[in-house]
Amino acid sequence: MSSAATRPPAVAGFFYPGNADELASEVDRYLGGAPDHGLTPKAIIAPHAGYRYSAAVAASAYAGLKRMAGQVRRVVLLGPAHRVPVDGLAVPAVDEFETPLGTVPVDTDGRTAVAHLPHVAVDDLPHQPEHSLEVHLPFLQRLFPAGFSLLPFAVGRVSPHEVADVIERCWGGEETLVVVSSDLSHYHDYDTARRLDAETTRAIEGLRAENLRGDSACGGRPVAALLLVARRRGMRVVTLDVRNSGDTQGAKDRVVGYGSWAFVEGDSEPLDEAEGCQLVDLARETVEAVANGDGQDRPAPEDLGTRLGRHQAAFVTLKQNGLLRGCVGGVEALHPVAVAVMQAARNAASADPRFPPVTPAELALITTSVAVLSPLERLTLTVEAELLALLRPGVDGLVLTEGTSARGVFLPQVWDDLTQPADFLTRLKLKAGLPADHWSPTLTAHRFTVQHFA
Repeated sequence: MSSAATRPPAVAGFFYPGNADELASEVDRYLGGAPDHGLTPKAIIAPHAGYRYSAAVAASAYAGLKRMAGQVRRVVLLGPAHRVPVDGLAVPAVDEFETPLGTVPVDTDGRTAVAHLPHVAVDDLPHQPEHSLEVHLPFLQRLFPAGFSLLPFAVGRVSPHEVADVIERCWGGEETLVVVSSDLSHYHDYDTARRLDAETTRAIEGLRAENLRGDSACGGRPVAALLLVARRRGMRVVTLDVRNSGDTQGAKDRVVGYGSWAFVEGDSEPLDEAEGCQLVDLARETVEAVANGDGQDRPAPEDLGTRLGRHQAAFVTLKQNGLLRGCVGGVEALHPVAVAVMQAARNAASADPRFPPVTPAELALITTSVAVLSPLERLTLTVEAELLALLRPGVDGLVLTEGTSARGVFLPQVWDDLTQPADFLTRLKLKAGLPADHWSPTLTAHRFTVQHFA
């Protein structure tokens, strides 16, 4: 571990100009040549090659951030470790990063908040030669001249879920921008690269981390992690630019792909009663179609209405004579809410493992209700008492996750039977397959609220 207070630039004069005036002029030229995407993103993905190859694509992500100059005071930056092997994520011990445009202070409080995690190490060595983070700093320095603090992570051999855990712990509010640094496919011919990068684009646009291939992107782990976080939070992703070095530099025999994406937090305006009634009707029609063996098409996007077409998670609950007859849904916003309700209704009627499929004779006895979930909110915790203090009886649903296999979900309706936070939490641990007294630094908790329509 280095004792130096400043991490000096490693690729100035190589990946980008080493002269401050020349660098500022070049960054401004790239920013000026990119369209303003009109978005206010919480996170972006942008490439990290030498400026003559990828800066124009990176500028597509950065140009629209000019309006956020008075807002962003902290940047969480994640990129792959290219030169020094890393097990997990490495956050530097130095106090600041330097470029020809000046120094950027490291967010020491943020570093302290994650340094205890088993997959995070405080280590300067991976950062010293690394370009994947450094090349973004001049863009950020020109965009946010009033200054910002930096929390940089060199990402190595680690699961996307562990990286997602770090991102969520550092998520912050509107003062924090998350930047994931990644190039796309490497060293294919031009047409092959375009095909592979189009597949990666579809995975990113669909927030499908599981569809990313191992060679989809050199920053694949932090990209996949951001997709996991965005999916939990019901975010919207917009593709801004996808090109390769054959487009930016001309040679098309062995190219590297580049892309830029903006991640925007979802519309938080609640559904109104009329929209809720539409969802209940849609759920009921789906249950009837399943019971009668009829097919049912998904609604077309133009038939959904603006808010029924936004991505939100949902559960559908069936009751017969007041007793549970099926309850299925999901907590991640994978689909438009109308589609999520149809899928949940179909599964509640035919695929809840606790019950046989609903029959036509039962339909007159079954009531249908819909719960539409808010985006998941990560709770930052160090001890169980903090979680118990944060739980709001009758209000919060909760998702507990330990590693990649142990997971349990309780909807807020569970408070009807378990009125005390300690009982609620204990039963949820048991549902997740964990001991009642389990606690660890890697246990994650996300709370959510629901809008209930019946």
